[in-house]
Order: sequence, then structure tokens, then C-alpha cells
Amino acid sequence: MRLRSFRIVFGVSLALLVATCSLLVYAQSGRRQAKPPAVAPVPSPTPEPTPEPKPKHDENQISFMVALGDRATNYSRYAYTYVEAAARGCAERLRKGSSASVDISDREMSRGEAIAMAKAEQKRYVVLINLIEDSMSASSGNGNGYVEIQVDYVVFAPGTAKVLASGRTYENSSRSGPVVVQRTPGSTLPTYREQSLRRAGEDAGERILKALHLDSQPNK
Repeated sequence: MRLRSFRIVFGVSLALLVATCSLLVYAQSGRRQAKPPAVAPVPSPTPEPTPEPKPKHDENQISFMVALGDRATNYSRYAYTYVEAAARGCAERLRKGSSASVDISDREMSRGEAIAMAKAEQKRYVVLINLIEDSMSASSGNGNGYVEIQVDYVVFAPGTAKVLASGRTYENSSRSGPVVVQRTPGSTLPTYREQSLRRAGEDAGERILKALHLDSQPNK
């Protein structure tokens, strides 16, 4: 009787042991078969934008500095806007008639200062603009002793300050040399004279382009 009971207990214990081992094996098997967590995809590197090519610097590119002459030298009784108008007209014609870059000085210069500036430059021409009174016009019968103004220009070469071009243009575009024609009514007004001097400055710029053989170059 005791032997039978022992066998029953032993059999139950063995069955429990086998069941326990099976559960452990199954658990281990399931644990090994668990899928690993999904790995986030590595983002592709964003390509950097291609830099735009920089424009090539033209080593032969020339430029101009249009300098306003010292009013105290020749035309102190005239407004600063007169010589400024002539200089702007010259600069505009140089700019439109060639591929050169053109600047205008922000102060008045003497001839010596313009020469010193030109000698310090490598590629930039210095154009000095002055106003000169035409004393002949006062005695030519144009009325009330009115004095014509001439635009005097001179071009200094960079590095050497050699004079490459010089001359004078006339405030009254209807005249040539000493020949004077009847003036337009209202032409003595400051605003009118500034416009006339601006046109005279444009004429000076045109002559400079021809003297330096730049008038055939394409415009900007």
C-alpha cells in the first residue's frame, strides 16, 4: 500500500516537473523569437546647394573719378550746384558711353590734389572739372554784362598723372567758340543755368570718351 502511494506521488511529481520544464522551455523559446524593436531609418544627408559662380574680375576694367574743382580758384561767386551739375553731366556721359565705372568726388579739389590722387591710382582716371568765366562774352553784346560760363576739363592718367585730354565746353550749347547767338528768355535763372552746365558737362564727357578711344565700347 505504501509502495503504491509512493508511486502515485512520484508520478505526480514527475509530471509536474515535466510540465514545469516544458513551460520554461516554451518561455525561453518565445523570448528568443521576440522581434527586435524597429530601428528608425537613418535620414539621407541633404545635399548642399551649389554655390553660384562668382563673376570674374576684369583686370583690364578701367574707371573714372570725376573731381569738382576748387571754387575759390576761378568761380567763387557761383553756386556749388553749378560745378556739381557739370560734373554730373560728365559722369553720366562717361557711364553711358563706355563700360567703365564712374564715381564723383564728394568734395572740391585743387589741381594739385587731383594730380596726387591720379598718381595714387592704378586703373582709375581722374577727371577734374572747373568752371571758367568767358570774359569775351560780357563785351559781345549779349546784354547786361552777362558772362558765359565754360566747363574746363582735364583728364589725368592713373599712376603718372599725365594729361591725356583737356579742353572746354560751353554753357550755351548754341554757340561754338567766340560766336554767340541770342539767349533763350529765362536762361539767366539758376535752374536753367544748371541744366545748361549739365549739358556742357555731357559734351565734356563725350570728348573724353573720344580722346581715350572708349566711345566704341559697348555700354553697360
